[in-house]
Amino acid sequence: MKITLARLGTRDLATLAQRIISNIQSGKYPVITNHPLTATLAASFTEYDKVYAKQVYSGKGKDVATADQERDLAYTNLKAFLNGYRKLSTAAHYQSAEDLYGIFKKFGLDLDRLSYSSQTAQMKKLIEELETSENLQKISLLSLDVAFADMKARHEAFEIIFADQAEANADLRQLTSATAIRKVLEKNLKSYLNLLTAMKDVPGWELLYSDTNELVKAAKNSETKRKDENPS
Repeated sequence: MKITLARLGTRDLATLAQRIISNIQSGKYPVITNHPLTATLAASFTEYDKVYAKQVYSGKGKDVATADQERDLAYTNLKAFLNGYRKLSTAAHYQSAEDLYGIFKKFGLDLDRLSYSSQTAQMKKLIEELETSENLQKISLLSLDVAFADMKARHEAFEIIFADQAEANADLRQLTSATAIRKVLEKNLKSYLNLLTAMKDVPGWELLYSDTNELVKAAKNSETKRKDENPS
């Protein structure tokens, strides 16, 4: 019963291990019931199954980018309105627009071009200053209450999603390396297959060996060839 387990794709290895474990647990082969190696094999497969199909990162990057774009849009729209309105010296409350635009200038007119963390820090300061009673009054005079609330809400939504991504990525990094887990599973599978090969002529083991050999043959048909190994 020969197979180079390292040649199997991640899913093919999982399939082989799962089929072998199901076969062991079927109750058809008394000789392998309660064998300590089967418990070890099952435990290593459980760990492999948890991580083999997971992405390296959380997959939340797209959500973060979308939230950032929405935050940028709300920020640039409000900034553009104030910049245009402040130039209309004949318009009512144009000075309020000038004052509010000055606050945008104070914290930077290019926040939407900064890194996520830098933009978040500056946006927080910008919003805090705009929320003073004096500035909220100016915002109301210009009928910008909804626009300001939208910018604040978009910023807070970004912070939540960004924090979720950071937490998810940290959790994934704490998982034992999928490569290391795979090696443990390969080692335990190899030990199990070697046991069956050594016992194949012993009464009671013949059927288990034969059935498992068929599973191995099926797995070999899906082997991923590697240039540094010869086909067996």
